[in-house]
Amino acid sequence: MPYVNIKITREGATAEQKAELIRGVTSLLADVLGKNPQTTVVVIEEVETDNWGIGGETVTARRRAER
Repeated sequence: MPYVNIKITREGATAEQKAELIRGVTSLLADVLGKNPQTTVVVIEEVETDNWGIGGETVTARRRAER
């Protein structure tokens, strides 16, 4: 039973986009590894940009600096 955990920053991914990610990952595992879609688990976690760090700073700070 494959388990896939997708983590994204919480920035407005729609329910439709999340459903597409779930379908796509499930299909990819079936196509590439022959995994059964009925037993494939996909979890999407949304993380606040204040709680996601890259290069020693939060994504919030990085985005602010890009403006």
